[in-house]
Amino acid sequence: MRNKREEASLKINKRTFIVAFVILFLLMMTVGILTQVIPTGSFSREIVDGRETIVEGSYELTDGARLPVYRWFTAPVEVLFGSDGMVVIVIIFFLLAVGMAFSLLEKSDIMSLFISRVVKRFSKRKYLLMAVIVFFFMLLGAVLGTFEENIALVPIILALSYCLGWDSLVGLGMSMLASCFGFTAAVTNPFSIAIVQKIAGLPLYSGSGYRIIIFFVYYAVLFAFLYLYARRIEKDPAKSKVYGDDAALREKYRDPKSLEQMLSRKTPDEHEKLRKASLVFGIFLVLILVLIVTASFVSALSDLMLPVLGILLLAGGIVASGIAGISAKRELRIIGSAALGIAPAIVLILMAMSVKLIISVGGIMDTILYHTANAISSTSPYLGILLLYAVVLLLELFVGSSSAKAFLVMPLVAPLSDLVGFTRQTSVLAYSFGDGFSNMIYPTNPVLLICLGLTVVSYARWMKWTIKLQLISLVIACVFLLIGVAINYGPF
Repeated sequence: MRNKREEASLKINKRTFIVAFVILFLLMMTVGILTQVIPTGSFSREIVDGRETIVEGSYELTDGARLPVYRWFTAPVEVLFGSDGMVVIVIIFFLLAVGMAFSLLEKSDIMSLFISRVVKRFSKRKYLLMAVIVFFFMLLGAVLGTFEENIALVPIILALSYCLGWDSLVGLGMSMLASCFGFTAAVTNPFSIAIVQKIAGLPLYSGSGYRIIIFFVYYAVLFAFLYLYARRIEKDPAKSKVYGDDAALREKYRDPKSLEQMLSRKTPDEHEKLRKASLVFGIFLVLILVLIVTASFVSALSDLMLPVLGILLLAGGIVASGIAGISAKRELRIIGSAALGIAPAIVLILMAMSVKLIISVGGIMDTILYHTANAISSTSPYLGILLLYAVVLLLELFVGSSSAKAFLVMPLVAPLSDLVGFTRQTSVLAYSFGDGFSNMIYPTNPVLLICLGLTVVSYARWMKWTIKLQLISLVIACVFLLIGVAINYGPF
């Protein structure tokens, strides 16, 4: 029987996997049916500044054969050999690296040392700590455009949430939900602002003043949501939406003194090794944060961020746990166990990415875009901007990449905005809103699947917990868009 000490620290919850699998399978079948019903068509495309863009007015119907039904089922495998194949492989590698690294950190007690020190310092100011963490993750998304990269920090925030008397949902809310909100309420995000403004012909980062106001409004909304929920479950743990599901984890971390007692039982030599190991991994974390910041200014590095971060995380975990006294043989056992624990998420990622492949190969993506553009062009400015927002929300279900979606949508929408009567800057804002919030509700987004898979939170529980917040966010976005139309948010 396998030693319990080597069991994976991070592993995909069985119920979470089953629910996500069923949802993704139904979505794949639905999209497959759409490829048999919607007429196929395509735009001509041209390369502009190294990027493929749509040629306006070039749409025409095509008479190609319909996508065979069997390819609905083979799509998860075909993804690996398609245009997104390398992206999928990188995401899978990064996920495995995160799981392996943090399993090593937990088994070597480095995580326990870090958490006990943070909790000891902020035990009487934990809501201040919550405010700082939420602001930090939102700022990463809003200014630097980081999202997937922030998964590396999620296990730390989850453990911290347990220690402070909260649950898995608060941990995810402080980290990835905050990152998602920041990505949406973008100020200088290179992907949802810089690239989109360039396509729309706007001055780089113009209109930032209005977006800064939007950022702080959303920060206040998210912090209030997390604060009220955390206070409620702190007073009565049974009111937690995942009460019972994460009981074992909360029991493990809920008493910081137990961590200190565990650490105090170590010999002086073991404690010194652990201190040095924590310092070494801290250096790796600082290097990771420096790279995240640098990548927002260096496009060549940005494309390599996930594999580089994965390598640094895994290397940091191996080196630090070795210094802490974990033998190479035991490190290999921990790494193997972590890989097995994370493996089910690979299936979900392949299924999620296959939804885009089915709709793209099925030849209906351009048809949807064409009819959408026609609908927007024949309406009023106020209704038109809301239609654009709805379109980006819909496309986000199939195309998660912000920059890829920008080159699909904006070449069509930017000229239309001039005709309909809302500014191009407002269309950029609609794009940013549509591109972000849904990242943490759509099951086709691999980041959401990974984050839920690292916890006991099922997709259904997550939706139930976040749906009110998402609806509030939707209403606020619509209000800001309508104000943008009313004030001719510009410069043009």
